[in-house]
Amino acid sequence: MKKTFITLLLITIFSGVNAQTSLTEAEIKQKCDSILEEANTLYKYEKAAWITSDMAMDKKEIKKDFGGLLIYQRNDTISAVVLAKEGTKCIYEVTFKNSFNNPCKESLIVRDLTEVEKSLQQIKKKMFKEVTSDEKYQVNCPQGYNINIELIPYELGYKLYFILGTNQSKLIPFGNDYIFFGDKEGNVTSWRKIHSRLIFSPTEYEGNKVTGLSHSHLKTEPFISATDICTFKLYGSLYELNEFEVLSTGLKKFFKYKLIENEIETRDM
Repeated sequence: MKKTFITLLLITIFSGVNAQTSLTEAEIKQKCDSILEEANTLYKYEKAAWITSDMAMDKKEIKKDFGGLLIYQRNDTISAVVLAKEGTKCIYEVTFKNSFNNPCKESLIVRDLTEVEKSLQQIKKKMFKEVTSDEKYQVNCPQGYNINIELIPYELGYKLYFILGTNQSKLIPFGNDYIFFGDKEGNVTSWRKIHSRLIFSPTEYEGNKVTGLSHSHLKTEPFISATDICTFKLYGSLYELNEFEVLSTGLKKFFKYKLIENEIETRDM
C-alpha cells in the first residue's frame, strides 16, 4: 500500500512579552539572527548533556554516584561535568569541540570542581531553588516528560532555561518552556514562560508519517523561539524531519526553520 505523507498543523496559545507588529525586514532579520545564535548555543548545551548522560549511564561506577550535570562553554569547546551525588566533585568529564559524534576528551579522574565550575554550580542551584519554590513562576512538568535545565552566562548575568524532554517515541515535545534572567549574583530579575503549555507534536498521524510540523504564535510571542529551534534540532533528525514553521499572527509572517541548512526563512502570510 502506498504510504501517505501529511503535514500536521498545531494551533496553540502562547504567553510572553508584548509583540511588535510593525518591524522592517532588516529588523526582523536581525532578530532572527540573534534567535538562531541563541538556539545554536542552547542546542550545544543540551546535546552535550544528552550524549554525556548516555555515556555516564554505560559506566556502572559513574551511574551509581551520578549527581547531575554541569554544562558550560570554554572558548570553542563545550565541557560536560558529571557531579557526584554530594555535589562538590567531578567524577566524569566529557569535552566536545567540532563534533558531537566524537568527544575530543573523556576523563574518569575524580577531582574537585574548578573555581569557575563552583561559581556556575552555585548560581544554577540558587536560581533553581528560587524559581521552583515560588508559586508565582508556575513551573510544572507534564506527566511522562522531564525538564532539562541549562545555565548560560551573558553580558548582564545569567539565563536559566527550562526545556521539556521526553523518552516517548514518535513525538517532539515543544512548549512548556521557561527562561529566567538572573543578575551576576544569581538573583532572578525577570522571567518568561515562552509557551503557555505542552505542544504535543507527533511524528506520525493515523499511521502516516508527518513530513512537516507547524504551530501558531499569538501577538504576545511574535517570533520563532530559541527553544523551538533547539528542540527541533534535538528531535527532528531522529524522525527524518528537516523543517518546521511558526505562524506569527503579530507579524503576519511564517518563520520556517530548516535543519540541514540551520537557517530561518521568513515569508508573508
